[in-house]
Amino acid sequence: MSGIDSSAPASPDSALLVNFSVHSLPSTKDATTLRTQRGRWTMLLVLLVCAAPVIASYVTYFIVRPQARTNYSELIAPPRSLPAALPLTDLAGAPVAPRSLQGQWLVVVVAGGACDTRCERHLWLQRQLHAALGAQSDRVDKLWLVDDAADPRPETLRAIAATTEQRSLYAPAMVLRTRRADLLGWLSPAPGHALEDHLYIVDPHGDWMMRVPADPDPKRMKRDLDKLLGASAGWDRPGR
Repeated sequence: MSGIDSSAPASPDSALLVNFSVHSLPSTKDATTLRTQRGRWTMLLVLLVCAAPVIASYVTYFIVRPQARTNYSELIAPPRSLPAALPLTDLAGAPVAPRSLQGQWLVVVVAGGACDTRCERHLWLQRQLHAALGAQSDRVDKLWLVDDAADPRPETLRAIAATTEQRSLYAPAMVLRTRRADLLGWLSPAPGHALEDHLYIVDPHGDWMMRVPADPDPKRMKRDLDKLLGASAGWDRPGR
């Protein structure tokens, strides 16, 4: 009849077919990609958990910088390497290569050849600390850097030299001459102090890494040395 739509209405089955054609199931390729992504996230999470303590320690040390410390002497950060061109001679004027000082820990005294009362005390403290290290003493050398043209007094040199009878207790100190201006390119005093006010600790690589306070406490300084030697086994050449 005219005016009447004679087409048949869509059946329920045909509607379901349309619905299924639009919402198809994910392909096998999509499922594999999803599993791969989940695996990567899981691996990343495991790595972060494992790395967390290391990251925390770096953040604490380099950013937080806790104020509490156990060392008595002042750490030099970054350490200062022994200049390869530092002019050194023995007291007879023969040149000494700076690299020859490497291989041992060094406790360094800086003073002019006249060696005043402060210098004498530092040389005495240097000797006493070395002897107090006992079995570890052969890992540490004593060094007096004379930073002027004055000749040390014979009695001072005798006091820091080892005799046959003393050798089991006191090893001789090295005495080398250098120029003060060149030495200040490597070592430096704390603000308000002179170069001669401190003793300086140099590691076996030749790096100045610790400055002892002026008028040092011998017991606390020895604790610093004990810790350094305990933490650096294998760095040096005992008995150089």
